Amino acid sequence: MSKIKWTNKDFKVFTIDGLEQRMDALNIQVRPKFNQLGEQFATYFSSQLGEEFFPHVAKHARRTVNPPKDSWVAFAPYKRGYKSLPHFQIGLWHTHLFIVLAIIYEAPQKNVMAERLLAYKSLLEQLPNDFIVSGDHMSPEAISLEEAKEEDNLEALLIRLRDVKKGEFLIGRHIPKEQATKLTASELHQLTEETFESLLPIYNIIVGK
Repeated sequence: MSKIKWTNKDFKVFTIDGLEQRMDALNIQVRPKFNQLGEQFATYFSSQLGEEFFPHVAKHARRTVNPPKDSWVAFAPYKRGYKSLPHFQIGLWHTHLFIVLAIIYEAPQKNVMAERLLAYKSLLEQLPNDFIVSGDHMSPEAISLEEAKEEDNLEALLIRLRDVKKGEFLIGRHIPKEQATKLTASELHQLTEETFESLLPIYNIIVGK
């Protein structure tokens, strides 16, 4: 079981001024935790989904000016990358922890994936009400699944994923910093695994299993 616990110091990394200073803090403070979670949950996904999954810890290598506002470890069944595939993520913004399943704009088959999700929208609507949905992986903002169901934003997000080149779809949990830092390592592990367990059937729909 993971011994990872998030602290206020982890979240404060994303408030440090300067690219070099923030990257140094990120590499020392946060990335080792993502590496550990990567090893652990890659094994989890490989076991649960019947194919080998690989962890991808964000490197932020292309940045030359702006420091990263968030960071993460992603999981996908491809060793060389994850952005073109539906993938799972554990990550941090300065305000919250996120545990999500994502389809981002680089995915070449996202229109097909969106059609599959639209066909099984009722399964999405049965996920826990504290889940969130988002249409932009570059933004910390999201809406609750409960709100998305009430206002039919869920279908709108899926249609945008299908029809708009920049359309994206993320679903999972956002845990506010204040709550995340109070969780023990055991509680955090349990919450993360419970979130992914709820998302596994959705992943199987996306990939056509």
